Amino acid sequence: MARTLRILSALIVLTAGGLTETASAGQLQAGAAIVDVTPQVLPVLVNGGMMSRSIEQVKTSVQARAVALADGDERVVIVVVDSCMMSREFLDDAKALAHTRTDLPTDRMLISATHTHSAPASMGCLGTDADPAYVPFLRDRIAEVIERAIERLEPARIGFGKIDAAEFTALRRWIRRPDKIDMDPFGNQTVRANMHSARNLDDVTGESGPEDPDLSLIAFQSLDGRPLAAIANFSMHYYGDQNLSADYFGLFCDGLQSYVRETTSSETPFVAIMSHGCSGDIWRRDYRMSAENWNNGQATIDEFAEGLQNRARRAWDALEYEDADGLQMAEQRMTLRYRVPDAQRLQWARQAMSELDSDTPKTREQVYAREQILLHERQQTEIVVQALRIGNVAIATTPNETYALTGLKIKARSPLANTIVIELANGGDGYIPPPEQHLLGGYNTWAARSAGLEVDAEPRIAEACVLLLEEVSDMPRRTPQQSRGPAAESVAKMNPTAWYRMDEFEGPIATDSSGGSHHAVFDQPVTYYLEGPSQPKFTVDEPNRAVMFAGGRLRASLAPRTNDYSVSMWIWNGMPGDARGVTGWLLSHGFDGGVAEHSLHVGLGGTTDKPGRLILQQGQNENRRANGMTEIPRWTWQHVAITCGSDEIQVYLNGTLEVSQPRDVSTNSPAAELFIGGRSDSDSNWEGRLDEIAVFDRALTSSEIQMLSRRDP
Repeated sequence: MARTLRILSALIVLTAGGLTETASAGQLQAGAAIVDVTPQVLPVLVNGGMMSRSIEQVKTSVQARAVALADGDERVVIVVVDSCMMSREFLDDAKALAHTRTDLPTDRMLISATHTHSAPASMGCLGTDADPAYVPFLRDRIAEVIERAIERLEPARIGFGKIDAAEFTALRRWIRRPDKIDMDPFGNQTVRANMHSARNLDDVTGESGPEDPDLSLIAFQSLDGRPLAAIANFSMHYYGDQNLSADYFGLFCDGLQSYVRETTSSETPFVAIMSHGCSGDIWRRDYRMSAENWNNGQATIDEFAEGLQNRARRAWDALEYEDADGLQMAEQRMTLRYRVPDAQRLQWARQAMSELDSDTPKTREQVYAREQILLHERQQTEIVVQALRIGNVAIATTPNETYALTGLKIKARSPLANTIVIELANGGDGYIPPPEQHLLGGYNTWAARSAGLEVDAEPRIAEACVLLLEEVSDMPRRTPQQSRGPAAESVAKMNPTAWYRMDEFEGPIATDSSGGSHHAVFDQPVTYYLEGPSQPKFTVDEPNRAVMFAGGRLRASLAPRTNDYSVSMWIWNGMPGDARGVTGWLLSHGFDGGVAEHSLHVGLGGTTDKPGRLILQQGQNENRRANGMTEIPRWTWQHVAITCGSDEIQVYLNGTLEVSQPRDVSTNSPAAELFIGGRSDSDSNWEGRLDEIAVFDRALTSSEIQMLSRRDP
């Protein structure tokens, strides 16, 4: 009887959509819908800023867009709403309402926000509260779009495409120089990294993480080839618009819909959706480029959206469709703690709020004072993480503003290569910086509802995503491993004692890729998975990866097996040469905590030497430093090799000998450590990137060093 009712229900759904095709058991079905969620009452509160604001004019409508999917007994729905963010409690209510209308289980609903900063506020965040008139209206419209999408289910096939759109996204969070640390709203000098700190490039050393350049498309078409829907996914925070607006997300969808209608002449309504990728530390401006670059504020929002549409059209035209083998969804609800204020900060917060003459904070300090009280009252929260498999395509979700690194990490470990990550899904639980980013401070880490989860929230959520992806795919996770291009093969053939490729997603271990298991340990703060040198070719068809040092070091317990040894590395300096006495130490062989008589140190000179030139120091006597002759440009990749022979120590820059000194002290103590990216006493540690660090138990010849430094081996 139950089976008969399921078949009858499927036939009713298909008939409701005006369709005559009958789905076979196990056949994927898809249906899509759009519902306008523009507020009917203006002005309306709009969040996304530090202070409360309202808007009374509409520039573009805001929408809720949905794709429903079914396969046998399984039904799911994916909804993306033009909203800055929506709370888990609100979305639970919207899902419950949709369940009463459709009988779809609430754990089979994926609802996310585009993160436009010019949409009505449906949840409180920082200085802005949820708009009380808009919240019930939006809840009803979300349930309506789910209902409509389910009504339009019909047999379908799936296609997946991906294209590079790197010029449309960039890092907005840069690391400040150690002498340029800023103040947080609690009166402490903790801001080592922050959003848009690279407006003045002299204040910063480099980006704090990687970007994700992939523009992905999951598309659905009917069995006779009619386009039904496409879910795009891209990691770019928002563009910024005036008045009420769907931002570039809505413009992108409108443009892709027009293109598909024009090129297919299909009368079936086609629904384009732009889901938000992992963009917590991402924005459109590339601070590395000149101000004349179109992506640095010279383009209008329409030009930006049009450019992204053009890129998506190329991916659309290349799509190939296939039958989806299975549909499965899983959800996990997790309880996470808030970083609540200690007694002193709570007292400060209560005093600051007692001085307010209204409930609305007027300053940044008052905003964060109120947030401390709210976190103290709540203590913890529940979050939702989901994974969905549609044939050989997977979707993972986080309820957070998630860094690009986290999205890359989840996608690299997913059992399925065709994976996207949608952030701000099923909740709006704030930024989740990777733990190492908390040490750098900044807005993304300040304890508030916008960034209040425990320090270990990011690894816990990322791992939950991967576990759910394993569950829905019934396959083990992949183990990411950087490929070996010609330059990497050259290093391997020289049999290094240890080889640190610096391709880690996280610490504290730096893996030895030589096979010798001489793994090293990162001393914080460092950040991971930034781009390394593109020349020479260390990888194949993927970016080479590097570690960004921000005062930390790499410690390797590598007492040389012989008195002779060499170190080869690629360096990228982020500090100006006039910032401090030593721009940064690259290598130190000695004992932790001090500078011993029997030690060796190689770095980049600053104001006490020749700025930007290599320096070599043996032992404690700074007056006996040897200086190189070539100034190394800031923010460029250079090759440095250090050879310690029985009689001489030599330092090479790009294959050319720069510094040489007689070896007059022993550096072969069994207890000594090798410090990379810093000195043994942590004075003036490296501020910049390091990559492809190879340690050899012999003094390399000049011809070997030249081979390692070649740009096109």
